[in-house]
Amino acid sequence: MTEAKKPIKRPRGKAQLIEGRCLACGARCQSACPVDDCIEMDDAESPIIDQDKCIGCVKCVKVCPAQAIDMFFTPEERALLDQLLAERGGAPEDDPEARALARKLAEYRGVWVLVEQTEGEPAKVSWELLGKGRELADTLAVPLSAMVIGAGVEHLCEEAFAYGADTAYVVDAPAFRYYRTESYLKAVCQLIAKYKPEIVLMGATGLGRDLAGAVATAVGTGLTADCTGLAIDDKRNLMQTRPAFGGNIMATIMCDKFRPQMATVRPHVMAMPEKQPGRSGTTIRETCEIDEDDVLVKVLEIVGDRQSHSVDIAGADVIVSGGRGMMGKENFAVLQELADELGGVVGASRSAVDAGWMPMDRQVGQTGKTVRPKIYIACGISGAIQHLVGMQDSDVIIAINRDKDAPIFQVAKYGVVGDVLTIVPAITNRLRDMKAAGGSK
Repeated sequence: MTEAKKPIKRPRGKAQLIEGRCLACGARCQSACPVDDCIEMDDAESPIIDQDKCIGCVKCVKVCPAQAIDMFFTPEERALLDQLLAERGGAPEDDPEARALARKLAEYRGVWVLVEQTEGEPAKVSWELLGKGRELADTLAVPLSAMVIGAGVEHLCEEAFAYGADTAYVVDAPAFRYYRTESYLKAVCQLIAKYKPEIVLMGATGLGRDLAGAVATAVGTGLTADCTGLAIDDKRNLMQTRPAFGGNIMATIMCDKFRPQMATVRPHVMAMPEKQPGRSGTTIRETCEIDEDDVLVKVLEIVGDRQSHSVDIAGADVIVSGGRGMMGKENFAVLQELADELGGVVGASRSAVDAGWMPMDRQVGQTGKTVRPKIYIACGISGAIQHLVGMQDSDVIIAINRDKDAPIFQVAKYGVVGDVLTIVPAITNRLRDMKAAGGSK
């Protein structure tokens, strides 16, 4: 007779607060906790969890609207969990639906990034996403792959390798010279069906937003748009963070029952990775038969940009932005003078754009453009969360505002309290004097 194998007791873990996520929602976690005095609230209405008393019931985790509480496991407990899941096929033995789901999800592996291009010219957001994709792939211990679709675009594979990709799947044919939803949709869905990536990332550009929504619908999965943060949890789920409720909170969204997990990210939200010239990878050429008669959209002519006079603030190194505190359209000339001296461009908050003081293409923020300049000067901008989302990753933020309690000062490296219409001209004149003194030597 063989000795019966002793069953593994599943560890329950301890509840733990994730720093920076608590919204002070009103002690829901404390009310849900069945153990007396296990959760107390501090002066900021954030929970203090006594892990010695925690029984791992997960009730506080479930009621938290901001997902600010998670379960913490020691390395030994984590090893037991992994062993238990491996023995049970990734799900409890008495739950056939969960076991089937676990097997289905296990078929998908790898992180993919769409390399967006126009006439062979890549969009920089693609390289930014490869940088973030490299982090996600390393965490999951899977390859990072690039999808390259177009006509005469195979050279982009080498560039994708330089920015971190291990593999490039390329669909190169005349039918893909111009972006059309139907043709690109067929190519992407064909690649997903054949290779089953677990994560697919695209830029939140006009092309990316159009294609990502179509692909997610076609393959029957979820899509989180305009993400500002991406990470992996302990169950291989992609944690997709984006502003919610008008930008008043940051919500983390997960697609735990469907694959691939899809997200779009705005340009300049993720840091540009360092390019590694000469880095190599594997190029896999795929074909996708497209019948032109089945594609409803035809490209007859490409005309020049009638808005060539517009300014791309997203690519500027220096941005001088104005808000409602500028008091009028005519006062933005003061900001233009400062921007000219610094070799930068003028941006605006939503309130300034809504007032008609600046055009829409200059708007910085959640409903405008996300920027990451070397210097960002906020003039008369209070600092609503919708604006901060679009500029808080700037290298140096300088704020000028007459309200010393304005939220913009919380993210600014340098702050000046005072009238922007007095301070900005003074800075401009000082810069001119410095340039004149330098030129006279």
